[in-house]
Amino acid sequence: MNSKSINESNLISRDLSWINFNYRVLDQVRSKSRGVLDKLKFLSIVASNFDEFFEIRVGSLYNYIDNNKTRIDYSGMREKPFREYLLDQSKTFFNDYNRCFSDEVISTLKKKDIIIGEVNDLDEEGRKRIKKYFKKTIFPMLTPMVFDDLHSFPILMNKVLIFGVVTKNKASSNKKKISFIQVPINLPRFFEYRIQDKMFFIPIEKIISKYISKFFRSITIESVSLFRIIRNGDFTLEESEDIEINFLEELKQKLKDRKFSRVVRLEVSNSFDDYLLKSLKERFKLDNYNIMKLPIDSIIDFTSLKQIYEFEEFSDFFSEYPNPIQSFDMEGSSNKNIFEILSEKDVFLHHPYNSFDPVIRLLNEAADDPNVLSIKITLYRTAKNSRVIDALLKAAENGKHVSVLFEVKARFDEENNLKNGYQLEKAGCYVIYGIGSLKTHTKLLLIVRREGKKVKNYAHMGTGNYNETTSRLYTDLSLMTSDQNYTKDALEFFNVITGHSVPEDYENLITAPIYMRDKILDLIEKEISNSKSGIDSKICIKINSLQDKKVINKLYEASNSGVKICLIVRGICCLRPGRKNLSENIEVISVVGDYLEHSRIYYFHNSGDPIIYSGSADVMIRSFKRRIESLFKINEDFIKKQAITILNYNLRDNCNSYILKEEGNYVKKGLISGEKFDLFKEFYNLKKNNLEGSIIL
Repeated sequence: MNSKSINESNLISRDLSWINFNYRVLDQVRSKSRGVLDKLKFLSIVASNFDEFFEIRVGSLYNYIDNNKTRIDYSGMREKPFREYLLDQSKTFFNDYNRCFSDEVISTLKKKDIIIGEVNDLDEEGRKRIKKYFKKTIFPMLTPMVFDDLHSFPILMNKVLIFGVVTKNKASSNKKKISFIQVPINLPRFFEYRIQDKMFFIPIEKIISKYISKFFRSITIESVSLFRIIRNGDFTLEESEDIEINFLEELKQKLKDRKFSRVVRLEVSNSFDDYLLKSLKERFKLDNYNIMKLPIDSIIDFTSLKQIYEFEEFSDFFSEYPNPIQSFDMEGSSNKNIFEILSEKDVFLHHPYNSFDPVIRLLNEAADDPNVLSIKITLYRTAKNSRVIDALLKAAENGKHVSVLFEVKARFDEENNLKNGYQLEKAGCYVIYGIGSLKTHTKLLLIVRREGKKVKNYAHMGTGNYNETTSRLYTDLSLMTSDQNYTKDALEFFNVITGHSVPEDYENLITAPIYMRDKILDLIEKEISNSKSGIDSKICIKINSLQDKKVINKLYEASNSGVKICLIVRGICCLRPGRKNLSENIEVISVVGDYLEHSRIYYFHNSGDPIIYSGSADVMIRSFKRRIESLFKINEDFIKKQAITILNYNLRDNCNSYILKEEGNYVKKGLISGEKFDLFKEFYNLKKNNLEGSIIL
């Protein structure tokens, strides 16, 4: 099936949409306004995203193919022809971002006297140091593993640099053998060396290549080739009756199994030995679609560029972000503790423009406050040295009842979450490791506090993880409140997800996996009804991903009923906008820039009395059916204005926005008239009296 046939579908392929998203991230590398280290950072993000795409999305596709199961993509293609088309598009993307590095980034680095070079680029002293470094550090750590008639094929690790060395024994010159040398991940990727004003970074593979003969004495080396494999990282866990034992043991086993899972991509150096390539293809059951060859001037694995852009001496090269501004809701509250503030009013935070510190402060004050009785929290991803974990540990040590729902199935954070979970258990916290086959993705915190003879509840609801590191990089929303209309719902929701309660309808929460999709469909239907009655009707939804077919079809129905719809979708979007008699009233934009857009806002015009929700959920099948999610209603007028202003700023932006065209491609939104409007800068200048009460659709 060709691209013409794909374009005829009323839906856009999720996986092809993902590739388009990463082209928008790659634009950040190509941008002339980006500094050299910012370019490296974004290139590293592109490469990391690409690896994860193969581990999960391509891995998932192979789960169908290898098990002879049927899968029909949104493009209408069956699993096998879609594999070929997808891998062909992936290869094009791989070539594009590698060429970007070779043609643009390297020259930009050189202008700043930063050289990713060869061993021979160094002076005599530098070459001596490299020789010593190889002899004392690298050589003892490397282990050649031969594969021949007497030795089985070794286990090759996922996402590490691997040398494949083809050799011949001098006594039997026709007999070829293959040896593998895997580069340990605890070795620095680059050797650092300064010559006057120039800073050299020599890739470790260049050093090993120079001295690789040291491993093969009295043996003829036919070829030395460098490669890297990406394995299938997609797995599902079976629901277990004994959640505490069977589930955790199964998870541990699945994490071990990732080391041996199917290879889905083979990334090879430019001059790669044909004999070795043929052997690897046979071993891993790959064809040419899975093989990605680097340009001659590129390097394997751009995620390792982190060593360069985080180099201490380069800190001045990075773009500086402004300091966070104070939340409008916390003005004039410097002398009050957090419980006093929340007793008077709700607090709305827009991260990173508003610091995440008030959320940390809420946890720390709760941990120390003798009147606090209990803390309940859901955790999905936490920071490495997490202040959130520290606060919970302190609370437990101070005798609080601490309940933590730790989602150990958070992809690629499983081991870290297990480790943190055990630490919390040892401190006396009640830890629940996920809810069967469902992922707990909701962001929810509940604090129970004794106040006089009464007990009062405080809650935090958000769109982002309880992660102080990503809160500086992702745009997210937080609502902190003591309003019983929220806290009552939060308490009930905790009883549902940790116990065996079946809730009645919540007052201010929409939850998944039971109610969420139906509630969203009802809200869209209300706008359809209003439009048919001649009432002004609008929908504006800001999310990370849009894939659920039922909601997409309902949005198509709304468009055909005259409802004006704007969707702000950062990443995957399977809805096709602007198609005649289908989606003429739908516009889709994507914002990609300084921060990762992660906040979610659902706006329904509701005859001029807007209904607005925010929370953890995207419009995805997994969000509605396979995750525990929540959206909280925004009730207070002043906070509504803040949410509407966020949407309007996204709609006004003409520096970081892309418009999705009917054929599935994105075009950069340019200046039509007026001045530049960069939302990532404008939020720092936002004043209380500039907040907006109506959407600009």
